[in-house]
Amino acid sequence: MKSLNARILFLVFAIMLFSSCAVVKTPYFQASYYKNTVNRLEDEKDSIKYSSDSLYAGFSKVSITPDVSMNVPLAGYGQSKTRYATGVHDSVFVRAAALKSGGLLSVIVSADMLLMPPDVIDTVIARVKLKGIGRNQLFFSATHTHSSIGGWGYGILSKLIAGKQNPHIKEWLAEKIITSVMTASSGLQQAYISTGSFSAPEFTLNRLTHIADQLNTDFDYMIITLKDGSRGVIGSYSAHATTIGSSNTLVSGDYPGSWERNLENSGYDLAMFCGGSMANQSPYGKGKVFESAEFIGRSLADSLLKNSASDVPTGNPEQSSFSLKLDLPAYHMRMSKNCNFPTWLSRKMMAEPENVMLQALKINNLIWFFTPGDFSGEAALLLKKILKGKGLDTVVSGYNGSYIGYILPGKYFWLKHYETRKMSWYGPGLGDYMMDIMERMSNLFTH
Repeated sequence: MKSLNARILFLVFAIMLFSSCAVVKTPYFQASYYKNTVNRLEDEKDSIKYSSDSLYAGFSKVSITPDVSMNVPLAGYGQSKTRYATGVHDSVFVRAAALKSGGLLSVIVSADMLLMPPDVIDTVIARVKLKGIGRNQLFFSATHTHSSIGGWGYGILSKLIAGKQNPHIKEWLAEKIITSVMTASSGLQQAYISTGSFSAPEFTLNRLTHIADQLNTDFDYMIITLKDGSRGVIGSYSAHATTIGSSNTLVSGDYPGSWERNLENSGYDLAMFCGGSMANQSPYGKGKVFESAEFIGRSLADSLLKNSASDVPTGNPEQSSFSLKLDLPAYHMRMSKNCNFPTWLSRKMMAEPENVMLQALKINNLIWFFTPGDFSGEAALLLKKILKGKGLDTVVSGYNGSYIGYILPGKYFWLKHYETRKMSWYGPGLGDYMMDIMERMSNLFTH
């Protein structure tokens, strides 16, 4: 009897567990998280401020090249055993560019890292707030190199992605990012800005569907020239920074680092790369490992120099921005096609993101979205086409201070693929939900 009761209890527990873990298929637009976010957007839309006053700007570049003797994990790729750095192939940095027009200050920050670690960014936000810079003024990204500093995560999945946790790295990184933000924001000079884009289809492939027409192949950029002649460029491209491979143990910025280095050796005082809509897009370049990284980075740098030569800068750009906190679906790592781990167990595997922000920065007719994950290249391409009809050029970058995994069109959720199974944590509606909110945000700048 006891054995029978135990089996019954186990069966009841299993039914409860697996029934509560079924993938939720409710359309996103019927869900409470969508309605809450839309209501918040409507409540806050009148808070947008615009300025076309003279532009002032400042740059900073701070080294985050680690001392590899301190057991520094390298972040990127799934790793059953922590991949520690054994040396430095090329230095890595955190860079910032501050833009101020009238009373509007915006600081774009990007690091030569896999992503901006959420715990670290929470510390940065709290400390720079004491110095007068709020979260809505900060726009984060990362180059997404898979060969830079790890050790900043919590939980089993974070360890697989970023290596064994190292608490000293978190505090050290926070101070470096704060220094970069504050340096760029102080001593601003009168400045001029131009924006542009060129197509570079030869350096990226679609690794999800293998359909070339479903790729975002644009390299987007803005160039800032200070009154003293200093020049900075912020660029974004959508190929994953994975040319070097998982066997590498040398710190490197991969091809984005090469792009930055080549431009800073060609007359730019600052070259900052923001990882674009990298979900489902792989890099493609000649050579192996570091040769491929250098080939792609140098080629993209050369193309920018050529394509930007005729750009006409302005000293009185129309500048505005909008920041929106997102409600999200239930947090679920996935076990199989139709079954998730429960939320409480997912939180043990990796801390659930908090204070997730979607932001848009508008300079003249360019709207730059800063998203909190790996955003789909195909979705970004569609968004570009939609907003082009509204007279807007569009950039979508990722890793905006939080990380919610891969943000993909819902039609791909059921595919048996790394991106759609292991890295999709919020159900089949996440990508479509994000697209909906981004279109709504864009309307705020066109009315």
